[in-house]
Amino acid sequence: MMRRSKTALALALLAGGLAACAGPPPAEAPPQVALLPPPAAAAAAPALPPGPAARFTELGLASWYGGKFHRRRTASGERFDADALTAAHPSLPLDTVARVTNLENSRAVVVRINDRGPFAPRRIIDLSRSAAERLGMTRAGLARVRVEVFDRDQHPALALD
Repeated sequence: MMRRSKTALALALLAGGLAACAGPPPAEAPPQVALLPPPAAAAAAPALPPGPAARFTELGLASWYGGKFHRRRTASGERFDADALTAAHPSLPLDTVARVTNLENSRAVVVRINDRGPFAPRRIIDLSRSAAERLGMTRAGLARVRVEVFDRDQHPALALD
């Protein structure tokens, strides 16, 4: 009898100890966002006419897409055209016009957001092949960029052809 109670006590202590260790898993740390310092050549970036500051600015990695997505439907319902100056962004409203600047060579392009994405980690925007070519990033596939959204009516330079 004594042996059974010792075994039961040992099992109870073991179960209690394991239960204390089995709390919820530690919360996963949020991803760290690093602000990229502008390169020395950033002063040569194309300037917009004087006016208000951008109402949205984001720094991060851009990628580009084309090929197999050409002529497929985008989130806006239109067909994707790899030759158009368009982009996919996860949260900007569809039909937003944004200026994207390659921080490594200061080239800039104006694109219209017509799709959702990118779906790869750590990327902030997917550009059409044509937009990527203008930024000089098709060979590398990725580039550090700044995405800026201005009020379209106050900056005619953002009008798309």
